[in-house]
Amino acid sequence: MMSLRRIMRSLAGMTAGASVLALSLWAMAADWGQPLGGTYDGTEGKPRPVTPAPAELSPDERATIAVFERATKSVVFIANTAIQRDIWSFDTMEVPQGSGSGFVWSKQGYLVTNFHVIYGADTIKVTLADRSEHQAKIVGADPDHDLAVLQIKASENLLEPLAIGASHDLRVGQKVLAIGNPFGLDHTLTTGVVSALGRTIKSMSNRTIEGVVQTDAAINPGNSGGPLLDNSGRLIGVNTQIVSPSGAYAGIGFAVPVDTVNRIVPELIKHGKLIRPGLGVSLVPDSIVKRWGIKGLVIGKVSRGGSADRAGLRGARQTQAGRIELGDIIVAIDGKPVETIDHMMDLMEARKVGDQVTLDIIRANKRQQVAVSLQAVN
Repeated sequence: MMSLRRIMRSLAGMTAGASVLALSLWAMAADWGQPLGGTYDGTEGKPRPVTPAPAELSPDERATIAVFERATKSVVFIANTAIQRDIWSFDTMEVPQGSGSGFVWSKQGYLVTNFHVIYGADTIKVTLADRSEHQAKIVGADPDHDLAVLQIKASENLLEPLAIGASHDLRVGQKVLAIGNPFGLDHTLTTGVVSALGRTIKSMSNRTIEGVVQTDAAINPGNSGGPLLDNSGRLIGVNTQIVSPSGAYAGIGFAVPVDTVNRIVPELIKHGKLIRPGLGVSLVPDSIVKRWGIKGLVIGKVSRGGSADRAGLRGARQTQAGRIELGDIIVAIDGKPVETIDHMMDLMEARKVGDQVTLDIIRANKRQQVAVSLQAVN
């Protein structure tokens, strides 16, 4: 068993060792984290030498820079303001509602952007790449596809339309570039790849937008309405939404495909709205049809003299006994089952006015087929 004297000697030794260690650490700390002084002439007090850059940028970098410098001439900043009246003085003032990006469609001053960028605007101001500002008018809008066309009066030499590409032949992994002019500060560029194809998203009108391009190129709120480009600078989509549970960029952005844009924009320029192909019928709301336990689209009313009327389709009617007799029930279009109005409108997207479709209908509990030529509907 250790004697009391040996224990005391051990404790004394430990205490002395701890004191020496503490003194050593204090001495080291005295020179640590302190300025070297004005007379110090070592290398740490001088700028570090610059490492020489490579003789040339990589081919991919040069291509990206060229696309950006060319495309920025076409990308614009859009400011949306509302007119409000002071309730006491009755003075009017412009109140900013939001902003976004857009791009030049043609030399005649037509611009394309998202519908949600200009929604509710009383005045719209567009800033071009040369920083000139122009008042814009809304030519047409299609909320169902989140697209709108504006027009400004500007010299043709300030208007540089983007080259139009295609979206039907895009491939996952293909490089893309998203360009915007957020907040009117300056143009921004983000790059990425096509992450997925054929996605569906909801528009402001709660309609489904089909064939959407998904990308991991960062799309921030100020970039909405700006172009998504392929590696050669061709337009392949209009940036419209991000998925962000936290409110921050999460690597999932969506663009309306250019094939859709190139079909709709000319219609908006010509008519101010999208002229859709339709049957010339009014349908019973889905919620009521579901409550009835019916699968399909129930025709409520047939427009007199329209395509459905000429094809012999029937709407709901009142019998002599005072009972309501249901109209024809559409269960398929060109062999594809259909159960909701939204689904029917999606099937109509690929068709034009004048096209003929074959409807499978149920009338008096019997299934039959009817051919109908599509007519223009609002």
